[in-house]
Amino acid sequence: MNLRAILHVDMDAFYASVEALDRPELRGKPLIVGGTGVRGVVAAASYEVRRYGVRSAMPMREALRLCPQAVCVAPRMSRYAQVSARVFAIFHEFTPLVEGLSLDEAFLDVTASQTLLGEAAAIGAQIRHRIRAHTGLTASVGVAPNKLLAKIASDLNKPDGLCRIGADNLREVIDPLPVSRLFGVGKKTLPRVLAAGIHTFGDLRKAADEQLWRAFGKDGRAMRDLADGIDDRPVIARREEKSVSAERTFAVDLCDAARMRSELLRLADRTASRLRAQDLAAAKVVVKIRRGDFTTFTRQRAFEPATQDTAAISRMAQALLDEWLRGHPGSAVRLLGVGAGELQCIPGPGLFAGGALRDARLDAAVDDIRRRFGGDLLTRASLLDADPPGPGAPRNRA
Repeated sequence: MNLRAILHVDMDAFYASVEALDRPELRGKPLIVGGTGVRGVVAAASYEVRRYGVRSAMPMREALRLCPQAVCVAPRMSRYAQVSARVFAIFHEFTPLVEGLSLDEAFLDVTASQTLLGEAAAIGAQIRHRIRAHTGLTASVGVAPNKLLAKIASDLNKPDGLCRIGADNLREVIDPLPVSRLFGVGKKTLPRVLAAGIHTFGDLRKAADEQLWRAFGKDGRAMRDLADGIDDRPVIARREEKSVSAERTFAVDLCDAARMRSELLRLADRTASRLRAQDLAAAKVVVKIRRGDFTTFTRQRAFEPATQDTAAISRMAQALLDEWLRGHPGSAVRLLGVGAGELQCIPGPGLFAGGALRDARLDAAVDDIRRRFGGDLLTRASLLDADPPGPGAPRNRA
């Protein structure tokens, strides 16, 4: 192994932890963040509800079967992006080499930082302390000579923990780990791997070539290297997000075109709000449509200049949906989504002019009210034909 010092920082149950932070009455309760409809999916699960077997990406129906007393709340992506920005600002206090993987996790290369800030484990401890002090949230940190081992380490002492893997304890820590923890061993591959007699990292590291071929085919030797802790990938700083999107799966397939348009406008509003939360503008809009028979279509349109304006993104999304409806009359729709691509940082006030400036001010006012009082407090008048955000939710016009 080389002498790099890599951290993997992973926020603990991030979405659920933010909800519990903002609403103290939820603390300590089995909390699920996700869609609450018949086809809803778990976006995040608190550690209290994980004890029942609830995990992210699980169908909500299954989650509530496992834990009927769970408290379910809808995601607030703009709020999570706001907290994430604070966390990433802390990362950059320690190193410029930060590779974000999502809103709640990142790799940090602190090799050069050790001269001023001490050894990597001490830097990891400082980062955990700083995150807690500035956000009220906890994070788990993995410390290792490479990205693979750092990511494994961050998961070994969760929540609110720190784990170091180095040359002195490498075999002791990773050899007993189940091979299912290794990247590249998924649900489809695992039965074949187990059938080849490979159950742990140690088994894979010591496996004969014939075993490797049975388990992984031509990728066998590469997988053995991973089980040996070998990973030369660099940390790539300022990795740009490729897209921002929002989508919804409906409990009952939509057959009415007017209802589809209303739902699409709501999704465009959410996507534009997420762009603004991250100080991004988009030069492409993508509409995703999944029919009741699970056939999925996408329609996209590029434009200039880039925008984060709700009205502009909504117009383009609706035009793309109308184009699809003309070619697929009478279709029943199971899912709709609106994505924004070809992202770029906001160039400044010159981006907006005339009516666009008025729209930008309205968007900013709506975003501010939603951040302070909740995402469902304010609804645009153009969205009032769509389903309400939830029982009893107030719907003020904007």
